[in-house]
Amino acid sequence: MNTAPSYSALAEFGRALLKRPSLQEGLPMISEYAKEVSGAERCSIFIYNPNIQMLWTTLADGTEKIMVHKDDGIVGHTVKEGKPILVNNPYDDERFLHTVDSKTGFVTENIASIPIFDSARRIIGVFQLLNKPGGFSKDDAKAMIFFAHYISGYLELAMLFDNEASLLNKGIE
Repeated sequence: MNTAPSYSALAEFGRALLKRPSLQEGLPMISEYAKEVSGAERCSIFIYNPNIQMLWTTLADGTEKIMVHKDDGIVGHTVKEGKPILVNNPYDDERFLHTVDSKTGFVTENIASIPIFDSARRIIGVFQLLNKPGGFSKDDAKAMIFFAHYISGYLELAMLFDNEASLLNKGIE
């Protein structure tokens, strides 16, 4: 990320995030903070469902929902490898899903794809930053890994909260 955010700024972000218990409220805040700190143009946050082996965006800047099988794309390879993937020339990378850019009209110049783990060290999602001027570095990856750890507890709890709210709305207890 461009410059390391101050610990007090990160702590303030965390306090504000905790006031937003649902994914619908918290994900835009996570995305904006990640873009601000990294200098990236866009941020997409994918949730992973291991039962159906699919990832989908609950938040994707500038586009509709994106669904990807875990065997496809940079995001799928991030799940399979369980580690960050930096791609500064995506159109030269065989893992890159050109169809998403074709469908959305967006031109991806570079990607940082970071796995998000739950408290049991299972991957629950991936966040991707796109189009950082000058590309992504290993130092960016280190900062984003830290950020992924920082937001993982929130995501795990928010997904549980959203699942319970969904069940209650259906009249199931």
